[in-house]
Amino acid sequence: MKRLTAALLLLALAYGAYVVLGLPPPAEVRALATANPRTTALMRQRAEEALRAGRPARRVQAWVPLGRVSRHLIRAVLASEDQKFFGHDGVDWEAIQKSVDEDRKKGRFARGGSTITQQLAKNLFFTTHKTLTRKLRELVAARWMEQELSKRRILELYLNVIEWGDGVYGAEAAARRWYGKSAADVGEEEAAGLAAMIPNPRRINPSVSPARFARARRRVLWLMANAGSARGQADRLGAEPEPEPEEEIEEEDEEVGPPPEPDRLAEPAPMPEATPTPELLDAPETTEPASPSPGTGSETTGENRL
Repeated sequence: MKRLTAALLLLALAYGAYVVLGLPPPAEVRALATANPRTTALMRQRAEEALRAGRPARRVQAWVPLGRVSRHLIRAVLASEDQKFFGHDGVDWEAIQKSVDEDRKKGRFARGGSTITQQLAKNLFFTTHKTLTRKLRELVAARWMEQELSKRRILELYLNVIEWGDGVYGAEAAARRWYGKSAADVGEEEAAGLAAMIPNPRRINPSVSPARFARARRRVLWLMANAGSARGQADRLGAEPEPEPEEEIEEEDEEVGPPPEPDRLAEPAPMPEATPTPELLDAPETTEPASPSPGTGSETTGENRL
């Protein structure tokens, strides 16, 4: 019995050492307070996937400060991904408990419980591979970031590095790719559309599945309308989009044309030149929630979230 206990203890110590050895250097985490990362672990993962598939990788990214991101987009992201962002220390233990219970019930990784800080840690330092070891490292790295970085800086990093489509990284590139405008000018519905893509942007987008994208956007709009404190926090951050231009009133005797067609996605506008770097392959499909549920408790477990 003593030998078994000793063996188990040694195994636990060895595994703990293995987890620690895979963590980013603390100096690298501290440097994020003032330096923007040139690349991320996810970008490198996409590059390797593209290389194995024998196709060129893409990377379109344009860094913008938080003050040049629409308040609507910040509110949409907080409402759908992490409504407790300003109240936790990097980890939402209640959401993790719900995630564990759901995963145990279904016998697989079925529910995401990651905060924005955890998602950022995964994007920066790890991969999308779903393992217990990665989740443990992600928890530790998230706590480190909360100690070294302000909430504002964490949110700014997150909005500039997460994946928003095939080779599209960050809010500025995403806003231009999907709506033909800058991140500062994104309106409420457009912001909901961008936030809806975050769980699995290469599956939930208007090009791959318009119907699925529309359902996800409706869910985010519902969350935005019911976000409560998350809305108040978001309204103190980011840029205020320009108001829509007023339509001219037509004279009574003027011929009035047919009513305008419903809003459609704008044609993508060209991005400023960016240095292409290796990326991307298809990610596994995720399950979309049957009904709306607030951030970190969402049922989807796509690339950015789990």
